[in-house]
Amino acid sequence: MQYTAQQDFLKNKVILITGAGDGLGQAAAKAYAAYGATVVLLGRTIKKLEKTYDDIINAGHPEPAIYPLNLEGATPKDYEDLADTLKEQFGNLHGLLHSAAILGVTTPIQQHDIEVWYQVMQVNLNAPFVMTRALLPLLRETPGSKIIFTTDDKSHAYWGAYGISKDALTSFMKILGDELNTEEHSVQVNAINPGAVRTQMRVRAFPGEDPNTLPVAEDVMPAYLYVMSDDCKEIAQTILAQETDA
Repeated sequence: MQYTAQQDFLKNKVILITGAGDGLGQAAAKAYAAYGATVVLLGRTIKKLEKTYDDIINAGHPEPAIYPLNLEGATPKDYEDLADTLKEQFGNLHGLLHSAAILGVTTPIQQHDIEVWYQVMQVNLNAPFVMTRALLPLLRETPGSKIIFTTDDKSHAYWGAYGISKDALTSFMKILGDELNTEEHSVQVNAINPGAVRTQMRVRAFPGEDPNTLPVAEDVMPAYLYVMSDDCKEIAQTILAQETDA
């Protein structure tokens, strides 16, 4: 996607990004901060979050916040505490980007490890649901707020829990978008399919592929900026970050 964002169009806005310590989540956090946002970096590995934090600070952008949370083991109370903390420290929430995900295993369903299935569903599907539910009151109070899901097109053989979780996440996005669009002060809900990008997850999924043939995460950030901007008018839609997807 080709999109040129206005400088500082996210100034004074607070955006929470899950999976902000690596890959697409890290790139999105840096991109949003570069356009003026105060980003809340959520992830399970503090060292990675601190690296994202340092990169943003060293670039001269607004100071981010770090919120360590392991989505696999998080409880509903943990998400309520997250909402309370954001309310107390910032007073509002303009954007929520769900970027965290795990691959699990690529294998036939009959051979799929049950515990791995539970882990993938917990991180890729259950966590976005419970987090979104907890943060909706704060998002509803913030005019022009946005929820963005990161999806994928892997609903074919051997993609197991990952493929099913991403399909389910797309359905969740559409249902939520339809519900919130009926409100007087609606929260805009969409998804981004980034396509094939040079990330660690992609390397694990396609070990025989040359990663140097793929775009880096920064190359698809125009789509992330567009969907977080007021220029985006779509509701409950999946936006392709690249013209072709793999």
